Amino acid sequence: MRTGGKGADTGRSVDRTHTHTHTHTLLEIPGLPVCPSQPRRGSGAQSGQLQAPRPGIMAVSLRSWVANEGGKHLVLMLWVGTNIWLFLKTFLLYSSGQQYHYLYKMLGLGLCISRASASVLNLNCSLVLLPMCRSLLTFVRGTDTVSSRKTRRLLDKSKTFHVACGVTICIFSVVHVSAHLVNVLNFSVSYSDDFPALNLARYRGEDPKLIVLTTIPGVTGVLLTLILFLMFMSSSYCVRVSNYEIFWYTHNLFIVFYIILMVHMVGGALKYQTNIDAHPPGCLRANQSSTGSQGKELDRGEDEEQRCREEAHFQPHYPQTWLWVSGPLCLYCAERFYRYVRSSDPVTIVTVIKHPCDVFELRMLKKNFRARPGQYILLNCPNVSSFENHPFTLTTCPTENKETFGIHLRVVGDWTGRFTEMLLPQPRIGLDVLPMLQQRRYPKLYVDGPFGSPSEEVFNYDVSLCVAGGIGVTPFACVLHALLDGWTGFRLQRLYFVWVCRELQSFYWFAELLCALHHKLWQENRPDYFNLRLYLSRADGLQSMPEEKYRPLASRLLVGRPRWKLLFDEIGKTNKDKRVGVFCCGPKGISRTLHRLCNSGRSSGATFEFNKESFS
Repeated sequence: MRTGGKGADTGRSVDRTHTHTHTHTLLEIPGLPVCPSQPRRGSGAQSGQLQAPRPGIMAVSLRSWVANEGGKHLVLMLWVGTNIWLFLKTFLLYSSGQQYHYLYKMLGLGLCISRASASVLNLNCSLVLLPMCRSLLTFVRGTDTVSSRKTRRLLDKSKTFHVACGVTICIFSVVHVSAHLVNVLNFSVSYSDDFPALNLARYRGEDPKLIVLTTIPGVTGVLLTLILFLMFMSSSYCVRVSNYEIFWYTHNLFIVFYIILMVHMVGGALKYQTNIDAHPPGCLRANQSSTGSQGKELDRGEDEEQRCREEAHFQPHYPQTWLWVSGPLCLYCAERFYRYVRSSDPVTIVTVIKHPCDVFELRMLKKNFRARPGQYILLNCPNVSSFENHPFTLTTCPTENKETFGIHLRVVGDWTGRFTEMLLPQPRIGLDVLPMLQQRRYPKLYVDGPFGSPSEEVFNYDVSLCVAGGIGVTPFACVLHALLDGWTGFRLQRLYFVWVCRELQSFYWFAELLCALHHKLWQENRPDYFNLRLYLSRADGLQSMPEEKYRPLASRLLVGRPRWKLLFDEIGKTNKDKRVGVFCCGPKGISRTLHRLCNSGRSSGATFEFNKESFS
């Protein structure tokens, strides 16, 4: 679900109010008694919140676990294994390599740890950019010859992989900086008179702080650490929820980070020996005597063999960081340029509709815009913020007969608040729709996308279960529109749709769409194709939809908590030995419960594959 802001504004995340506004529920099967919506006594949960199942209640099925977790854990093991291999390989190279003999003798383990952690940082600084190439991932997802369903489901974890690489960069940056602080101290204390070229300090006992602040690696290292600290702190959940703009602007410091990273190695603080053949490490130089060091145990022939033919020569390493990051960085920059050109033409806002519960619908028009159900777009409104782009799930896609596309956004943050104020004039009684013929001047708006999301896979299963919590219905609204518009060529044979809201008015967002699809399937004699279940998890007194036109919804509206396990058992018995796609867009409580059920063993033989919107 993408409704307008990361925590506060991004549409790819659950609304800031989701954990308070939408109840975590358990599914109610029609015909069974309605469960009360009051929380269990002694649960410690907030009112209306789902109580997590006790550990051990649901046994994990190996087949289900492999279907849901196998691919990502395989990628995880490969990634972790590569990091460990790089660390150990570099550590051993600097601890036992002859070209680093004198440098290791001066710096000790600090040299090995600093270089080993640098190798891990180079790898992850290159990988962290790839999950953010949205257009490339969308292309791969939409190319059947390149990607299978398993591959596309792995692409859904791209944000998780981005976060894992980012955390790894932060952790090994701490290790790298700590090791280099020890190195700087050793450069000062272990100043070498025999090999002046190895020294970073200008004299023995030089202040380590002065060394850091007067060398290129030291100054750039301080700047990199500061930028990384700002990016890490602003990425925390509390900052993203309270002030998304801070996260947005500090995260874009990555451009400065990579520029400084390129010059970090230019100073050549660490050097290796270039003439190992002429000067084997530990050989006797011209001013040394074997008799003094070995107590006259060697004869003259042996003494000649151990003498150096020339003095040791040292030179700094050629900077290698750019070899790691230049490829992904160029790819990312090329993609950003492509997206900038593609989104340079402003869209035409056709209609703005105000729905209950602070939800607004935008219908827009853009030349040559094509999208698939489940995809999302990035909106940029210069009048609100010139640099911020916020994701929103498409709720309607262009078709052959209709070129317009639409989104639904909920006012939950500063950006969406200012944006909707520009879209609508001061409220007037009875004014819900503002067509363009009223000469309303809408703000200039740019659209980037569309981009792929897990909800695209709804049509690629024989049976799909879509579970929405509140405004999390938006990814599935486009799927329902596609069914209503008569899209063909997809695999889907049956769709279960569960929508849970705390307020009855929320169902009116897509009430007409649900009723229209219901009537269409009845006219086509396919009433079992679409299984609809609506749940009002928090009711103040008896509530229902009194309108006659919404009778199909009123008959499917239940009050209370849904019972997910009973629903899974019902779907499993009806669809034995099939793979059922489970799609969730809503609060974390519902998501965790569905994830556990998908991994649990089911007697029916059906395999449930869990797909979740990747919230930012």
